[in-house]
Amino acid sequence: MPRILMTGASGGIGTSLRKLLPPIYPDLLLSDIKPPADLSSQETFKAADLADLAQVEALCDGVDGIIHFGGYSVEGPWNDILQANIIGGYNLFEAARRKGVKRVVFASSNHAVGFYPRHRKIDNDVQPRPDGRYGVSKVFGEAVGSLYADKHGLKVTCLRIGNFGEKPLDKRRLSIWLKPEDLVQLCRIGLEHPDIHFEVLYGASLNERAWWDNQRAYDLGYRPTGRAENFREHAMAEQAKLPADPIGDYFQGGAFCTTEFDADTSRIIDWG
Repeated sequence: MPRILMTGASGGIGTSLRKLLPPIYPDLLLSDIKPPADLSSQETFKAADLADLAQVEALCDGVDGIIHFGGYSVEGPWNDILQANIIGGYNLFEAARRKGVKRVVFASSNHAVGFYPRHRKIDNDVQPRPDGRYGVSKVFGEAVGSLYADKHGLKVTCLRIGNFGEKPLDKRRLSIWLKPEDLVQLCRIGLEHPDIHFEVLYGASLNERAWWDNQRAYDLGYRPTGRAENFREHAMAEQAKLPADPIGDYFQGGAFCTTEFDADTSRIIDWG
């Protein structure tokens, strides 16, 4: 069986996938800067700081494939994102190359394209429009992944993850929800599909209100089981509790677009 490394094991997505991945990849190595509080004796964990290339290189010893969920997961100060996501992202790909890792699944984000308006459906070929420093770091990660695929032969799959969880929590998330089991499907495509070279796929379940054309994922065998509309009443009830946000409600990135926004709002209807 291949040895799979999953970074970000202490985060929200990593915590969920720690339960779902072992039946598929029994030789699963977990990593984060600190161990999960509920780490069990059956789990294999090795701490590493992504900003330290030597630590990441040691982490990749004997690894066949990587699922990279590690890093700073929300908008934040530039230096925090620089260390964890920019330097850490580069280190992950460079360490993988040095250690002969065959495949990397990189957790990108919908925030790499967050400044597209909600009325526009986009595919995986659109130019990036990040909605903050965090989104910029994900665009960087996709670019580094493309470089290492073309120049070094690493098989790379970037997943622009929407909103991960057991159910969509508001109106926006009805369009971008990702069921945990569906993320596992996408990870398996990245780790196992024979046709992977470099791919950008959307991490979204079967969402009838989707803003994203995810046909490429379907071409590779993706068959999501989660349906967002099953939770429509709950999501809309929660939406009713939220204040109006003229910026966030217009763009796909939501509140990430609103944060620090000081552009001319009179132009918003012209942004296609």
